[in-house]
Amino acid sequence: MSPRPLPFILRLAFWAAPAALLAAGLATARGQEPPQSLFNGRDLTGWKIHGTEKWYVDGGELVCESGPDKEYGYLATERRYKDFELTLDFKQEADGNSGVFFRSSLDGTRISGWQAEVAPPGHDTGGIYESYGRGWLVRPSAEAQQALRYGDWNTMKLRVVGDRVTTWLNGAQMIDLRDEKIGLAEGVIALQIHSGGGIKIRWRNLRLLEYPVTPAP
Repeated sequence: MSPRPLPFILRLAFWAAPAALLAAGLATARGQEPPQSLFNGRDLTGWKIHGTEKWYVDGGELVCESGPDKEYGYLATERRYKDFELTLDFKQEADGNSGVFFRSSLDGTRISGWQAEVAPPGHDTGGIYESYGRGWLVRPSAEAQQALRYGDWNTMKLRVVGDRVTTWLNGAQMIDLRDEKIGLAEGVIALQIHSGGGIKIRWRNLRLLEYPVTPAP
């Protein structure tokens, strides 16, 4: 008697498990840690709130929302990072002026470092801004900014390796920057709420692939 074929779901699991192990094995072989999730979908473990604005979990998603003080607020990783590739999804439910800081440091709500912008249409989502420094380093073109789906889910990818920073939005490259000052830095990753009030953004699928740091010559 011929063996009965496995149900589809079991066949899928049979192939998916080796693929996941292979991806992790390749990362290890290259000297990289396998991708890690920065948000567990349940609570803010691994993160620290800076300021009085609202950060909470709702339906497995991370939410940032302006509070009554209408000031700047940040949710920062407890760990510091140097070279990495971060992918995340965001949905702007109101105003949406926010950002993803990298290689940054915080003193209360004063942040020093660089931000990949998350903003309403026409306001440079994916561009790089230096906080308490040189201001805008690079802005995406008007054509590139059309990739933003305001009020819907978007996927941003941020790659920071050495002195090079590249961002993508929904698969479209937004900027590609080399900067000596960025290359010398290391710090936390932080999500921002801009001051002014009226902001609400949802985040999910925050996954980070950490790269081994190349020693300076």
